[in-house]
Amino acid sequence: MKYILPILFALIFFTACTNRDKGPDVSNIKVEVPVERFDRDFFSTDTIHIVKGLRDLEVKYPSLFPIFIKNILGLNDSIQDKGAAMFIRQNKFIADAANKEFENVNDIKSDFEQSFRYVKYYFPDYKIPKLITIVGPPDALAQTANGEPTPNFIGPDFLGLSLQFYLGKDFPLYHDAFFVANVAPEFRSRRFDKKYLVADAMKLVVDDIYPDKSGGRGLIEQMIEKGKQWWLLDKFLPSTQDSIKTGFTKQQLEWCDENEGLIWNEIITTEKDLYSKEPPTLQNYIGEAPSTQSLGPSSPGNIGQWIGWQIVKKFAEKNSSMNSKDVLTTNARQIFEEAKYRPK
Repeated sequence: MKYILPILFALIFFTACTNRDKGPDVSNIKVEVPVERFDRDFFSTDTIHIVKGLRDLEVKYPSLFPIFIKNILGLNDSIQDKGAAMFIRQNKFIADAANKEFENVNDIKSDFEQSFRYVKYYFPDYKIPKLITIVGPPDALAQTANGEPTPNFIGPDFLGLSLQFYLGKDFPLYHDAFFVANVAPEFRSRRFDKKYLVADAMKLVVDDIYPDKSGGRGLIEQMIEKGKQWWLLDKFLPSTQDSIKTGFTKQQLEWCDENEGLIWNEIITTEKDLYSKEPPTLQNYIGEAPSTQSLGPSSPGNIGQWIGWQIVKKFAEKNSSMNSKDVLTTNARQIFEEAKYRPK
């Protein structure tokens, strides 16, 4: 026993160290994030008296209601009562599953409040939105301003959380042939799990603070601009696993860490012009995919954003006196040149 106890103590100490919060102390920053359950209120509406029910919802959710009816359900004023009632009847099984999975949202509320403390630490003037949960159409993801698919959305004063995309990777709908072909292939729907919700939503907050400016730029600039967003997300979620933030599997992340030098060498060897804007080049390294075609099946897709993230981290480490805003506003070419990124 005298030998086992020190070993156990060492393991406990090591675990505590590796799992400790890496971010600044934000315990004195007060943040309250209300959570409103539109999903429950909407699917509790009496479809026989749908007009009255919708009017009540419009009063209770003045910011969300027109967005939900017109933009999400795709209805207009002349047919919204009939279309809304039909949507409720056809999708109640999804709403019931969401209500069961998210019966209690206190843990999510707590996680968001902690994340927004970090947001306020770095960006004191940022207005914290309330959270509104919905269950919308399961046949289409929302899109960011840059056209990338996202389960959630930002409104004028709220962050919308689409619970139909967080029912667990084994939820039968996600394996339906139409869903796989037209909504989300299984390499994406494996992340349709509750544990990804906060990180997914905080990516929208990142984009709200620092919009993706990579459009129309060359390869290395797109990698770095997108890398800036993951760098900022890391600031807001310092204790969250990288696999949750990036969407890579743990095995893919381990592969990236073990082969960082190989990845970079492949890019600079194959792509003679790192500022290339050729679509095939950009598509190979940037954007979601099961893997990066030129790097083999063990690699994750979107490897370019991961490399860009490493370059931004290298630059930030070399310029520790710069604050977050300074790093974000630094030109991508300057970051690339000054980081002198040469992984082994």
